[in-house]
Parts: sequence; structure tokens; C-alpha cells
Amino acid sequence: MPVFKRAASAGKTILAALAVASIVLMQGADAQAQDGGETLSLELNALQSNERGCRFTFLIGNHLGVGLDDVAFELALFTKAGMISRMTVIDFAELPEGKSKVRQFDFTGIDCADVGRVLVNTATRCNGPGVEAGICIGRLTTETRTDTIFGR
Repeated sequence: MPVFKRAASAGKTILAALAVASIVLMQGADAQAQDGGETLSLELNALQSNERGCRFTFLIGNHLGVGLDDVAFELALFTKAGMISRMTVIDFAELPEGKSKVRQFDFTGIDCADVGRVLVNTATRCNGPGVEAGICIGRLTTETRTDTIFGR
């Protein structure tokens, strides 16, 4: 085969490989836009003892791509011995897209030193224009800055 035919053939092979690579990269970016990056983050930021019991401080951030008119979560509080001490709902109210907010909740009769785990059981409310059912719990990420286990 003459040299110029081999070069042309190699050029076509390289172009075909680049086209396939471009398609794969675009599909990966599309999947990431649909799946990754769009989250509702909830952080257990602090537990502080007070005269009533224990104050829980949360930081919530909305990165779902849609504003929330109303969002609330049911929590199960566990003792360090692993026993459920309380079930409760925490209400974050309205949370616009791209917004973060801090909320504090006082739980009477709870000793902060005895809180071993906080479980996000479910989203009891998750409302807003175009909000898909289950998005608040399905796209929820959790983190803690305390010694207490926190998650779903």
C-alpha cells in the first residue's frame, strides 16, 4: 500500500476515534448533570447543652436545581447504647435554589452527651414548583461536624 493511502487511512481512524471519544464524553457529562451535582445537603453542625436539654444546629443547602417551598425531615435520635430515644420532625420551611440556611432545634429532656446517632428517616415534606416526589430524600447528602453519627 502506498504511503499516502496508509496516512489517509490512519487519519480516518484517528478521526473516527476522536468522534467516538467526543460522544462518550458528552454522554458522561449529561449523566453527571442528571445524576451528580444536584443535591440537598444537610449537616449536623453542633450539639449544645442548654437549660431545656440539647440544641441541635443544622446547616442545609439546596443545590437541587429547583427551589423548595417547604422541606422537613423526620429524625430518629438514638442513645449511645443504640436505643431510640425520640422520633421528631425538623422543619426548614422555604429553601430557594442555591441557598443555605442554619436552623436550630431545642429538644427537651435530651442529654447531648448521650446522643449517639441521628438518623434521617424520611422527608415528611418536600414541595415546590416542579419538585419530583422523593427528590429530597433521594438526593440528600449528610455530614456531621460532631462526634455523633449522622446520616440516612
